[in-house]
Amino acid sequence: MKFRPCIDIHNGAVKQIVGGSLNKDSSSALENFATKQSAKRYAKKYKKDGLTGGHIIMLNSLDSPAYEETKKQALKALKAYPDALQVGGGINNRNASEFLRAGATHVIVTSYVFFEGRINYDHLKKLAEVVGPDKVVLDLSCRKLGDDYYVVTDRWQTFTEEKVTPELFEKLDKYCDEFLVHGVDREGKRAGMDEKLVKILASYNGCRRHF
Repeated sequence: MKFRPCIDIHNGAVKQIVGGSLNKDSSSALENFATKQSAKRYAKKYKKDGLTGGHIIMLNSLDSPAYEETKKQALKALKAYPDALQVGGGINNRNASEFLRAGATHVIVTSYVFFEGRINYDHLKKLAEVVGPDKVVLDLSCRKLGDDYYVVTDRWQTFTEEKVTPELFEKLDKYCDEFLVHGVDREGKRAGMDEKLVKILASYNGCRRHF
């Protein structure tokens, strides 16, 4: 097992929020923890501890007034620990390269690919062409609906038509280097892991490096 750290940034501050609690314009959310310490400080700590493969998540939407401040924090963290951390939040084919040049190992993508409720293969192919599949992490974070789990977008609040199954991983495998999956119904709620979701992930027989 490999421990991967995380730096969530919202309104220019490092914090952990309750999954799916961001409001429509991403300006507020229920918080479990917030700190006055900068994202850069956490990145330096992870560098000191030799932790790699972690992710920086910018929780403000691209059109949020606080996005630029959140982005500034993310870029400072990448500069402090280059070639070791991934970054996500509002990533698309137009801005992905900027974050890679800033020091990210990968860009994490959700809404740009899972567009209007389904996989947009045109977007997915454009992104892969711009940065290369080896630099892409597809975020398949999901929520339960009935007996199944579906990928969610737009601050984890909008259900897509895409069910989380081994077949979905198989379809997307060639477009990315890794998958990132949060069980949103339990994210930030200190409710333990979702064993049923873990079993679904474990049943995928593809390349194990993807999780």
